[in-house]
Amino acid sequence: MIWSVRRPWLVGALVVLVLATALTVAIGVRAQSADVTRCERFASDSRERAATVTGSGQRVVVIGDSWSAGLGLDRSAGSWASRLGGAVHVAGFSGSGFSADASPCGRVSFADRAPRALRGGADLVVVEGGLNDYDQPDAAIRSGFARLVRELRGQRVVIVGPATAPSRAGAVPHVDALLASLAAHYDLAYVSTTGLDLPYLPDRLHLTPAGHAEFGDYVAARIGDLLG
Repeated sequence: MIWSVRRPWLVGALVVLVLATALTVAIGVRAQSADVTRCERFASDSRERAATVTGSGQRVVVIGDSWSAGLGLDRSAGSWASRLGGAVHVAGFSGSGFSADASPCGRVSFADRAPRALRGGADLVVVEGGLNDYDQPDAAIRSGFARLVRELRGQRVVIVGPATAPSRAGAVPHVDALLASLAAHYDLAYVSTTGLDLPYLPDRLHLTPAGHAEFGDYVAARIGDLLG
């Protein structure tokens, strides 16, 4: 009692520290729980999109992010990839990218998911993304790209860069330029989409159904031009 009376400020500080620590832990647990729930939903969406094959002909495998998975659409099968020619198989995972840490959902980068996506073989591999790498270091993007190239060795590959989504428009030119240079370095075809004026959902990040159609048609046409 004598100690606490003489140093009431210290007791108060300890109480504040304990409460702050407890609050930080609680917030961290809630955030982690929210990430787990979101990741489970993204994984479910990914499986649903992968179960739908559109078109016929050569086997086209698309590895991508939420745009490929169809996040925000009533029918995920209507994502932009369905506009490509051939029998299109989509391995999309929302939030993923070229860099390992673009997503908080574990090992879901393009390189991590490529082996599973290619189990059935492929006549053409289309890798779409970059928007989720907007806040990642260049070194992480380069490293992830190099890993992806190793996983896709021997495949015919086209890289599709990020469009200028309003919510991340400031970062897109740099990511696009970096991906274009990496594609050139590894002698891969590259489709830049930064010049497209697309319609977006209210989140200013994901495409409307019309946006998916426009994006898909543009990419299909550019692939046709590049590969003949």
